[in-house]
Amino acid sequence: MAKIDLKFLCVTSEEDFIKCELATYGNDGDLIFIKIFSEGNEASVFLDKSTAIKFAKTLRTEINKMTESEVYNAW
Repeated sequence: MAKIDLKFLCVTSEEDFIKCELATYGNDGDLIFIKIFSEGNEASVFLDKSTAIKFAKTLRTEINKMTESEVYNAW
């Protein structure tokens, strides 16, 4: 099995990125674990499955609202 470390890099800073992992936390079982790294600081967010699905749908909706010119002229 391949060992892959997937990071979503920030457009404005090479030091900032988001990383997602599956984690077991407390009595809730499997949770999606999102780490956000910014300027040497780290923040963590734990989402249950239904919240992670809603987050993904909301993110997808917001991306779809962007016009093609907004995508290429964002930075």
